[in-house]
Amino acid sequence: MDEMFRKQVFEIIMMIPEGRVTSYGAIAKAVGYPNHARHVGNALRNYEVNFPAHRVCNSSGHITASCLDEFTEKLGKEGIKVKGNSIQDFRKIFWNPLEEL
Repeated sequence: MDEMFRKQVFEIIMMIPEGRVTSYGAIAKAVGYPNHARHVGNALRNYEVNFPAHRVCNSSGHITASCLDEFTEKLGKEGIKVKGNSIQDFRKIFWNPLEEL
């Protein structure tokens, strides 16, 4: 994966406000690669401890990361409810980087 792509992905994720979430696809579009949502997910395989990866989900509002319990706990601390692997009120709390940057 291109290091510049990864850097841009991480910069966008750092901008997601607390209490909001976005999707892999929205991030891919924001960095100029609209068909590379999976590459965004791959970029998130290695991140620092305090990095807000828990604010990124799929376009249906489902947490697809293998660390579901960790992400659910972190989202809960931000006031976001998760039922199973589904983020509640996903559309209401969705943060679109193309509209909000």
